[in-house]
Amino acid sequence: MKQSKFSTKYLVELALLVAIILLMAFTPIGYIKTLGLEITLIVIPVAVGAVTLGPAGGAILGGVFGITSFIQCFGMSAFGTVLLGVNPFLTFLVCVPTRILVGWLTGLIYKGLGKTSLPSGASITIANLCCPLLNTALFMGSLVTLFAGTMREQFGMTQVLPFIVTFVGINGLVEAAVCFVVGAGVSVALKKALKYS
Repeated sequence: MKQSKFSTKYLVELALLVAIILLMAFTPIGYIKTLGLEITLIVIPVAVGAVTLGPAGGAILGGVFGITSFIQCFGMSAFGTVLLGVNPFLTFLVCVPTRILVGWLTGLIYKGLGKTSLPSGASITIANLCCPLLNTALFMGSLVTLFAGTMREQFGMTQVLPFIVTFVGINGLVEAAVCFVVGAGVSVALKKALKYS
């Protein structure tokens, strides 16, 4: 039987995942900082929520992730601080709407896969793999689109292109691998434990 969108179980899981995102965002467990890059593991609770709570839950969790990402730009993230100094509004657009879309689209992908003949486990795994890939694609796409002029002026394309390739390669692969393993496992366990359809 399909759960009510505003059932106690739904709201409790949503609140728990929001708390996990906040904990991860403001402690070292949420980000792996290396080579000037920040690999985020916060896509995991977003993916889990998108799969177990649907597109709306995914969008809410993505929004929380995006807001914490924007807050990081106020001195907690060197790269984010630079972007904020260039244009706060564009930095907000790079951080927040993209992450809302990540959660929403992941939920839609899982919902769509559920209408196919794929086994539930396969649908969960694919959705959990799509979440970090969407995060990298939408974040980098908006970053390059909105800050292209600034990046060319300050760094020159000879430095910007290697940065983009490195960011997409390292961040995308690590986030995808972790979400693929951890996110899929947690999603399957939650759906069984909470008896979600």
